[in-house]
Amino acid sequence: MEVLDPRTKELVGIAAAVAGLCQPCFEYHFQEAQKLGIPLEEIKATIRLAQSIRQAGKSNMDKFVQAKMEIQGEEQDK
Repeated sequence: MEVLDPRTKELVGIAAAVAGLCQPCFEYHFQEAQKLGIPLEEIKATIRLAQSIRQAGKSNMDKFVQAKMEIQGEEQDK
């Protein structure tokens, strides 16, 4: 038994593809979503959400790396 319905699976696939920067994955899930008749506005909303998640992750990772490098530099100076 599938826990997620096909519609939800394709929207999650689109979001994961956008957040993960996978163009072939996006192409596949976008086509499957169209076959299922998912409205373009829902697909666009999913894409915007994934983009904001990706941007937040990128920003947080950049800050994390910078902080780690500063801590590492301080430890080496001791």
